[in-house]
Amino acid sequence: MRKVSMRLLLLFALCAAAVVAFGGGSATAGSAASQVSLVGTGGPQTGAFAPSGFGDVTQQEFPGASDNDGGGDPYNGIIDRSLSNGVGHGASVNSGQKAKSNPTFNFGFEGLNHYQQRYSRGGNQFSVEPPDQGMCVGNGYVVEAVNDVVNVYSASTGASVLPDNTATNIVAGFPRNVNHAVDLNSFYGYPAAVNRTTGALGPELTDPSCLYDAATQRFFVVVLTLDRNSNGSLNLVNHLDIAVSSTSNPTGSWNIYKTDVTNDGTNTGGANPGPFLGDYPHIGADANGFYITTNAYPWCCNGFSGAQIYAYSKAQLAAGAATVTMQHIDTSGMVNAPSDAGLTQPGFTVWPSQSPGTSQFNLANNGTEHFLSSNAADEAQMPVSGNAGTRTSNQLIVWTLTNTASLNTANPANPAVSLSNKILSVGQYGVPPKQQQPGSGTAPDTTVPQGHCLNDTTTATIAGVGCWKLLVTPTAHAAGAEVVARPDSNDTRMQQVDYANGKLWGALDTALNPDSGPQRAGIAWYVVNPTTPKIVNQGYLGATGHDFTYPAIGVTASGRGLMAFTATGDTLDPSAAYAPIDANAGVGAWNVVTGGTGAAADDGFSGYKQQRFPNPIRSRWGDYGAAAVDGKSIWIASEYIAHTCDYIDWGGPFFAGGTGDNLLGTCGGASHGPGPRTALANWSTRISQLTP
Repeated sequence: MRKVSMRLLLLFALCAAAVVAFGGGSATAGSAASQVSLVGTGGPQTGAFAPSGFGDVTQQEFPGASDNDGGGDPYNGIIDRSLSNGVGHGASVNSGQKAKSNPTFNFGFEGLNHYQQRYSRGGNQFSVEPPDQGMCVGNGYVVEAVNDVVNVYSASTGASVLPDNTATNIVAGFPRNVNHAVDLNSFYGYPAAVNRTTGALGPELTDPSCLYDAATQRFFVVVLTLDRNSNGSLNLVNHLDIAVSSTSNPTGSWNIYKTDVTNDGTNTGGANPGPFLGDYPHIGADANGFYITTNAYPWCCNGFSGAQIYAYSKAQLAAGAATVTMQHIDTSGMVNAPSDAGLTQPGFTVWPSQSPGTSQFNLANNGTEHFLSSNAADEAQMPVSGNAGTRTSNQLIVWTLTNTASLNTANPANPAVSLSNKILSVGQYGVPPKQQQPGSGTAPDTTVPQGHCLNDTTTATIAGVGCWKLLVTPTAHAAGAEVVARPDSNDTRMQQVDYANGKLWGALDTALNPDSGPQRAGIAWYVVNPTTPKIVNQGYLGATGHDFTYPAIGVTASGRGLMAFTATGDTLDPSAAYAPIDANAGVGAWNVVTGGTGAAADDGFSGYKQQRFPNPIRSRWGDYGAAAVDGKSIWIASEYIAHTCDYIDWGGPFFAGGTGDNLLGTCGGASHGPGPRTALANWSTRISQLTP
């Protein structure tokens, strides 16, 4: 989704609580076993680069744009796909209460932000949003990866434990402090995203996810990588890149494996021909396997080709084996529900579960991994045509993969995992509306500096009169006046899934009517017994005057949990929030995490039509948060706006008579940073440790 009509819409430009007794499918057909090879090593060390700044041959800020463009072409760049452009229907609920007392807050810190993302590797990066936050915790470390940068922190202090790279990270003639962060292209051993000295483009990496497996004491980071031709254009080849730490120390060497997903989809011709994009990868693990799921979209068309499941031998990955057993399963046609594809639906965002510690895996049936998915989105209801469905559902799909120990079989060419599913009836959910933030729909004032600049025709600048001349061309400026955006909500796809205390825990975004008032974005959550299967508990979280988006649930071995999410509102800037969750009591009162209150409105480039993004505007947010369990503690991570930035400081010396940083929009001051933002975006991430 989340990144065309929700997620990597990367490139349409390239090609012109009751159990219900129906539902269920099983498959080993449509699956294929293969061997995945170790292709090299990587790690959190910055690769070679030429410092960017004076004399750069390219100033482009978005993949696929040229230097004379005002911005990226529609749907170009890292934009997760989603076919659901409209809204659905959700439930009317009582407004969730704000907590007066909370689970124990231990400490928290600001994680990666857009300044660090844009100016790592000497500024040889593109501006990217949303961050797509992956986070995992273990052995005293917190690993965070976003689009397109990674950092490793001490779990006791929150300080980065990577080498300080400030002195060598030269941008526009000055060292830039990015808090030791390393670009993901470096992490995986690739050339820079853009070499600003030559204009050469490297591979495009997106959708990072992170998992620490306590059983093997290894960290796993996965991204989707899109390859390029020699001229810089995308060649449609895309692959999952799996990085596995060589030891329990994530600051050292990592082993790299690749799985090509270009031709993994339902069809090789007809309505949705390949090649395909392996969008929105997410990861999980059980006692035996490591699992990645994707959504396969045809590059050529506005359809959907089913969720794909890739099952790997976890032990072989952890050992750094030269070859690793992998079984691929296509979920197309496995869900028994009417659709334009016939009698069955494909799986959509079939999210694999992860478990805390070493004792929570399901060992039944020679090893079992569980997944959850939803089916309100157009991808599930109208996969072939890509037309609009109802965007509403009262069904939850529980998936079960058994015989996972066969991934470690003595005959690695023939694993025999088996996938089945059951449909459970749940309360109604539907595609939510966009979020509200203070000022949404009104002209940006000086506290929203990029938006204000795009409307400013009177300020004297080094480019002439009118701030907009610093950002866009006259053609782009002709698109018209800007307003404060409404940040994007999700499209009801499943979010992070945990298997803990014998239950599955998951949540998704939905439309809600709190206190019978206007429709807002909220959360539907579920606790499921996957063995029966049946709903143990379910419910909603919404609040009058607020929007809640991108939930991520973490649950300890004892069944105590927390749900992280972004909270925005009529008077609340985008903030990092949370609520407790329990199998019996459900979700409790919510609150903004300590230190996570938004300081300003979202002011990102994707929210402005002059930056040449689609009409209607998609102000990108999310596309997911994260939760991780470490013993009795739960770590949560969400996107928020951490800092303010005054308009005069944003313009700095680019305004006539101004002073400050020689990079536009960083508010970095005369010391040249570190800045709290860039000219084009102000997103940040918040990482917090709590004890439920």
